[in-house]
Amino acid sequence: MTTTPRIHVAPVVGDEMRAAIEAGGGAVVDDPGAADGVIWTVPFHPEELTALLEKSPARWIQLPFAGIESFFAAGTIDPERTWTCAKGIYGPACAEHALALMLAAARCLPQHARQRAWRPGGFGSPERRMAGTTAVVVGAGGIGRALIEMLAPLDVRIIAINRSGRTVAGAGRTETAAALTKVLPEADWVVVTAASTAETRHVFDKTALAAMKPDAWIVNVARGALIDTDALVEVLASGSIGGAALDVTDPEPLPEDHPLWRFDNVLITPHVANTWDMAVPDLVALIERNVRSFAADGPLEGLVDPALGY
Repeated sequence: MTTTPRIHVAPVVGDEMRAAIEAGGGAVVDDPGAADGVIWTVPFHPEELTALLEKSPARWIQLPFAGIESFFAAGTIDPERTWTCAKGIYGPACAEHALALMLAAARCLPQHARQRAWRPGGFGSPERRMAGTTAVVVGAGGIGRALIEMLAPLDVRIIAINRSGRTVAGAGRTETAAALTKVLPEADWVVVTAASTAETRHVFDKTALAAMKPDAWIVNVARGALIDTDALVEVLASGSIGGAALDVTDPEPLPEDHPLWRFDNVLITPHVANTWDMAVPDLVALIERNVRSFAADGPLEGLVDPALGY
């Protein structure tokens, strides 16, 4: 490793990115063929990154977001290099959005916001408190852990689901993914925060959705492919779940004529749980730390496991 790692930034290098690299002890180079590391600054165009790496000896590649399934699908991620992504650092932003969707569902805001006249509430009105409800948090990475912390003051019981079943801090109980359908009948809220991989595609299929309580809501701030959209439409049409709050969909963008738009118990936001403006401060801080560690042959944050796909 050189004392000053040479870092190529593409496709766009801004002043904040350059400053982060230099603050971490690196030097920005224009030629990818002279780079020790490459920082890719957009969460798309994996084919362009593949072409760039064909002429670069870079040993470390930093990707800007946590959801990198398109880079795996394109065959960009070469296991001979070290890859890092931004998993973990955007957890609080996405968790805040998940909490906002849960609160909106609890207070029936999707229905109220569509009204054009005063609708009396009172006895029997379906709005509810968060306290005493149960949330099944599927995926205990950065988003899931941040959400669990945010739900603690609201007295929400947490069941965490992860691959290993290893205890998740703040959860009343932790189960493996294999136990998902067993615990779903306990949930008032099913919050999807897991990575999108071949293993998790359509983990919420017809069987899983049918296991939910009639008044339970599913909230997705991860990736749309984790939910079978056709199955979701079916259970919503039958009234067998309470509703859905989705920041991500499959397909995405959701077509204007898609049936999900027609349900008054569905709340859809356009993949804004973590916007670029929110992300930049956290991303440049991560880059500074990783450049400093790369220069010292130290551990890098957000390591990608090519075998797991995230």
